[in-house]
Amino acid sequence: MQRRNFLKNSLLTTAAVAAGASVAAASGDQPAARKFKLKYAPHFGMFEQSAGKDLIDQLKFMADQGFTAMEDNGMMGRTPEMQSKIGETMAKLGMTMGVFVVSFDNWPLATSLTSGDKEWRDKFVKACHGAVETAKRVNAKWMTVVPGNYDRRLPMGIQTANVVESLRRGAEIFEPHGLVMVLEPLSDTPDLFMRYSDQTYLLCKAVNSPSCKILFDMWHMQRNEGRMTVNMDLCWDEIAYFQIGDEPGRNEPTTGEVNYKNLFKHIHDKGFTGILGMEHGNSSKGKEGEMAVIRAYETVDAF
Repeated sequence: MQRRNFLKNSLLTTAAVAAGASVAAASGDQPAARKFKLKYAPHFGMFEQSAGKDLIDQLKFMADQGFTAMEDNGMMGRTPEMQSKIGETMAKLGMTMGVFVVSFDNWPLATSLTSGDKEWRDKFVKACHGAVETAKRVNAKWMTVVPGNYDRRLPMGIQTANVVESLRRGAEIFEPHGLVMVLEPLSDTPDLFMRYSDQTYLLCKAVNSPSCKILFDMWHMQRNEGRMTVNMDLCWDEIAYFQIGDEPGRNEPTTGEVNYKNLFKHIHDKGFTGILGMEHGNSSKGKEGEMAVIRAYETVDAF
């Protein structure tokens, strides 16, 4: 090619690129955000230093960082107006609502569903009806349920039957709406009735409803039983939701002993397309700590 033509073509190409950039800038287009392989869900407060205290601004920040879901344990405690606003904003951002907690007791202190007491069952049923209304406002599908502490006056089999009976009542409420209560075995205290994945699997099989599944929180399960990929596989057909937290510390992946890159690859390879809630703290404070959380997910998602 002659030098004159080369320069002419180069100038034309440069002009075209510049024009395209100007059009993109004028239309407000931005470079595509990072795309995670799995649907990780932050929670309100996780990026407050970067996005500010306003919940809607926090949602927009999450979406800008490439997160396509969000969970909020305390959603039922928010006003109906705020719930609707959150749901509408998430729909516009293309985000999926994760779990919120069906609040009906003070679980660190209460025996609740294990006791079989009508008062506790009625409270649970009432909360389930309330959860349906909340779910409609925020376009949610999954709600966390915890059956409370052991009732040490009763044999284990009787407690299990009492819990199953209450959960069946909840499933009857959720099924017509296509909603799912996810049972979360916890590690916070040995007084909790539901602590292991196999036990939770048994409860789901006994309830026998598409509206009763397992929330497999990997932080709790690391503390209670370990062997997570093995136990995931054993319970796989009843798992509907995952949550994340490294151990020790319950902070973002890469800050503890859990091999989250391996776990996420396992979950991805099994075809899971649901939500993995980021139910953990930030290991460092401030904006730098929030950016560290995002970098940690980039690291463990790179499998």
